[in-house]
Amino acid sequence: MIWLILGLLLWSLPHMFKRLAPEARARLGDRARGGVALVLVLSIVLMVIGYRTADGPVWWGRSPATTGINNLLVLIAVYLFAASGLKTRITRSLRHPQLTAVSLWAVAHLLVNGDLPSFVLFGGLLVWALAEMALINRAEPAWTPPPPAPRAKEIRAIVGTVIVYAVIAGIHTLLGYNPFG
Repeated sequence: MIWLILGLLLWSLPHMFKRLAPEARARLGDRARGGVALVLVLSIVLMVIGYRTADGPVWWGRSPATTGINNLLVLIAVYLFAASGLKTRITRSLRHPQLTAVSLWAVAHLLVNGDLPSFVLFGGLLVWALAEMALINRAEPAWTPPPPAPRAKEIRAIVGTVIVYAVIAGIHTLLGYNPFG
């Protein structure tokens, strides 16, 4: 469990550094990007290893209903990531589409994984995403929505969502976690 917690900390702190210590982050400039990227990759590796090796009590498992809700929430989360990159229509009314996507993804996984390692991993990432939104809103209270996007971007976001979702489902299946029950 220690690797999982360390991975979560290594994920959260670099992401929050800009908001928690803006002067220190500004002094580092662009030269810190490579180091931060390396720390974030290491954090993902530690989270995966920590999650796969951790054990703990199990309070519930998945059911057909929670599996369906999970899949729908993950599909929406993938769309929000695509929408964020393409600045589609939804980004005009949703300030933090990527962090909202992480939050939905985390809740979706908590619905079907009622064990302690899942609470630490997905619950930890949910808390991070919500805290990050609060820090951004505090640091930058004013927000200007992006201009309207052309319809072609909406179509690209939907097509991209379906492709990425299929890839994610395929990877989960290869790892032995059938996302469809």
